[in-house]
Amino acid sequence: MTTTLEVRTGGALLATVLGGQFMAVLDVSIVNVAVPSIRADLAASGAGLQLVVAGYAIAYAVLLVTGARLGDRHGHGRAFQAGLAGFTVASLLCGLAPSTGTLIACRLLQGAAAALMVPQVFSIIQRTFTGPARTRALGFYGAVLAGAAVAGQAFGGFLTGADLLGTGWRPVFLVNVPVGLALLLLGRRHLPRDRSPDPRRLDPLGVLTLASAVFTLVLPLVLGHESGWPWWTWTSLAASAALFAGFTMVQRRSAAPLISALVLRSPGLVPASAAILAVMASYAGFLFTLGLHTQGDLGYSPFKAGLVLVPAAAGFAVSSLTWRRLPPPWHRRIIPVALLVVTVSYALMAWTIRAGHPLGPAYLTASTIYGLALGASFSPLIGVALAHVPRRWRPTPAAWSPPSPSSPPSWAWPPSARSTCPSSRPRRRPRSPTPPCAPRACSPPPPPPPCSSPAAQPERPPRPA
Repeated sequence: MTTTLEVRTGGALLATVLGGQFMAVLDVSIVNVAVPSIRADLAASGAGLQLVVAGYAIAYAVLLVTGARLGDRHGHGRAFQAGLAGFTVASLLCGLAPSTGTLIACRLLQGAAAALMVPQVFSIIQRTFTGPARTRALGFYGAVLAGAAVAGQAFGGFLTGADLLGTGWRPVFLVNVPVGLALLLLGRRHLPRDRSPDPRRLDPLGVLTLASAVFTLVLPLVLGHESGWPWWTWTSLAASAALFAGFTMVQRRSAAPLISALVLRSPGLVPASAAILAVMASYAGFLFTLGLHTQGDLGYSPFKAGLVLVPAAAGFAVSSLTWRRLPPPWHRRIIPVALLVVTVSYALMAWTIRAGHPLGPAYLTASTIYGLALGASFSPLIGVALAHVPRRWRPTPAAWSPPSPSSPPSWAWPPSARSTCPSSRPRRRPRSPTPPCAPRACSPPPPPPPCSSPAAQPERPPRPA
């Protein structure tokens, strides 16, 4: 019989959570190609455009850890639905924004909703899938992370260039509304209504310290170059270092730390996480600078500039979904080799576009190789990072999924301890660990009970006169 857990671990659940992940990553890059249209329509300044692009990332970075803790406390399925609903509403407000200030505020709201939704995706995958199914799900997860960034550039260019009904840049946000509504309906049906059996507290002081540290770090990095690196940017960076040190002290004394030292000491977690950070940072920088080069220097349209990234996206998708077919001993060995190929590919692509040369077959070939190598390194890195995380931080599905309606209650006696006496009747939940059959009449097997038939009933001694 198919259990409740088996139903929920199907493709519909994975499609729902990865759809939300795709939307969140898509909105990081989809705005890049719409910036010229936003500037012309809203008369936005350079700093305003920077906040339109980066406000989403700032709110997301500041509230990400808090969103993960809320999911652990109130249920990952519920938190995902709440974040998805907020993200959909914020996308609608972004598409209808009448001014730059309103658009910035809506982008901050959109990032906050994504910070509640995105952490639940990985948690649901980790707690629902096991064995080869989890490996496949993580492969799709990695493909979505990188594929959505490229799709954002290409799809954003298409929507902006199409100028649907004279709306200009607004469809890059409004496209999230029907997709979000569809995912909400799917989530209502397939996502688990779970609640952690041992929820951790929020640690308000840790949340405040970490949010302040991340904010003072990200804000000058986003606005510093545009502003010419004034004095406040350096002051903010120094304050960020002090706040991170304070966060470390707070976590050491906290009864419910946001980041467990036990997790950080897991073998391979820190180096693998550092490698993932370097890979994604270089990848994001590559997408941003290539978009500026193709539209600014080469004069490509937004749609054509987005198509330039298709070979890399295709290569990433192919390798991230097929690397598991290699022999298991190669899964770790392929990571450094693939990262070396990624580095060489960066150099080849830089050489092919030197001095404003148009993008030809040499660039397309190097871009395809780059995507293949990036997928072959990124997806295995996720598995290495999580291979030795303690199971307390990776609960099994049985710890959070509801029991099957057909399963017996936890207090029920096993079949081997049930009596076969004809006189024994079903009883309510026993108050003490006493078998339902009286000890003098029969005993639970083994050995076989003496009262398995009426003839086997022991004779009572005669009453004394």
